[in-house]
Amino acid sequence: MAGLATKFGSGAMTNSVAEIADNEAIFVIGSNTTENHPIIALRMKEAVAKGAQLIVADPRKIPLVKFATLWLRHRPGTDSTLLNAIMHVILDEGLEDKDFIAARTEGYDAFVQSLEPFTVEYGEEITGVPAEDIKKAARIYATAGNAGIYYAMGITQHIMGTYNVCAVGNLAMLTGNVGKRAAGVNPLRGQNNVQGACDMGGLPNVYPGYQKVDVPAIKEKFEKAWGTSLSDKIGLAATEMTGAMLDGTLKGMYIFGENPALSDPNTTHSVKAFSALDFLVVQDIFMTETARLADVVLPGASFAEKDGTFTCSERRVQRIRKAVNSPGSAQSDLNIIDQIYKRVVASGDLTEKPKAAAIFDEAAALWPAMAGINYERLEQQSLQWPCPSTDHPGTEFLFQDTFPREGGKALFTPVPFVSSKELPDKEYPYVLTTGRELFHYHTGTMTRRSSGLNMIAPEAFVEVNPADADVLGVAQGEFLTVSSRRGSIKLKARVSKIVPPNVVFIPFHYSEAAANLLTSDAMDPICKIMEAKVCAVRIEK
Repeated sequence: MAGLATKFGSGAMTNSVAEIADNEAIFVIGSNTTENHPIIALRMKEAVAKGAQLIVADPRKIPLVKFATLWLRHRPGTDSTLLNAIMHVILDEGLEDKDFIAARTEGYDAFVQSLEPFTVEYGEEITGVPAEDIKKAARIYATAGNAGIYYAMGITQHIMGTYNVCAVGNLAMLTGNVGKRAAGVNPLRGQNNVQGACDMGGLPNVYPGYQKVDVPAIKEKFEKAWGTSLSDKIGLAATEMTGAMLDGTLKGMYIFGENPALSDPNTTHSVKAFSALDFLVVQDIFMTETARLADVVLPGASFAEKDGTFTCSERRVQRIRKAVNSPGSAQSDLNIIDQIYKRVVASGDLTEKPKAAAIFDEAAALWPAMAGINYERLEQQSLQWPCPSTDHPGTEFLFQDTFPREGGKALFTPVPFVSSKELPDKEYPYVLTTGRELFHYHTGTMTRRSSGLNMIAPEAFVEVNPADADVLGVAQGEFLTVSSRRGSIKLKARVSKIVPPNVVFIPFHYSEAAANLLTSDAMDPICKIMEAKVCAVRIEK
């Protein structure tokens, strides 16, 4: 989501979940919302019931298509071309918001020039979406009084993921759908509290509150607050760490609450990298595939076993409270990290446990957008940042008056055509795309330990279009071997029109048929995300 962070600040939703029901138009791209974010999908269905027009752009016939006014079935990896072609139509037909553009944006002329090649004819050729549907999408979105865009990793996990997000932002700005209620640019976070982790500085280039480590005044502020000297060197992105482990420049790693040995694209490469480390610590609530590689495993606590806050996609800070005791020797992540810190610096009372509220207060004192939030207020209600003072109600939607750039204006970004790194050929004639299904979560660390969920979704599968199944001579439920340039897995066929011809889909929850053994670790050069959503594969009985 780096493109959005570049353009709009944090990568959070600009608007709130409750506002979705009041959208006049909804554009969903790169998000299987009903399966990955079912509560948000309920809001979308509510909006449709109230008369909203829903556009769904997805190569697969996802369940949300049933509620859509228009389904754009574009080829995997052509998201930004589709968006650019839609914007070309908006300009051709004079549907842009001229007042918003003049008053609140810059870089417009260069942006308009960059769209010249993206005619509807070119858009149809590249994306496979009929030109008339591209025109219809442009008119629905641009003529709505309030239009919101919702996306997820379906557009970010590409080598042009940053450009995809920039194109989303361009579309919102072109039509004046930023800085007002029931509109905006809304990335749907993939896991609970991802937003909170980013807010607290869980990124390689920022301190808490997205304050950059390489800005001298910010560095000085945090040095003063923390009583120590700090580096101004930007760290490695998680995707860059694999290469650093393999070349020996990264020798130790501490992972908690993550299972990259199953979730990283080209996992064979990642596992090899973890094995090259001198020392690996994994902190988790279960013995994951990554934990099995570790020198030391530290038993953490689940969400129900600790106190603190979570911050969700809409920037809403919520209190969580301990409901049950942890089993065995498990401790909260905060306690474990505090114990290690005190031993590293050889200072502090090992019997004294840190208070989550005190740490929150410290973060709020250093980040103006959180300055008005504290545990006393959170006991009464959740609050959305920015919340600059204790009498502030929180912010329902962002950028009503200004954008967080010098001069207060949003910047249009020209988005060129970039092809996926690995496209089908004679040896590997199919496109593989991956994702989640409703009944399991991420790498299945928790959900695959549920007997009820395993009864409903017990095993991996590969979705194959009936036309491809006929060519392969494959029947429903038959075992197939799916191979890429990186590996092979064996799993059952699910013959379905959900996927288009020449495209197959595999959920990535199942370690016994791990989709990410196949996927590509080609990387977006700007935000360093890997291209998990497009790679070339071969299928054999």
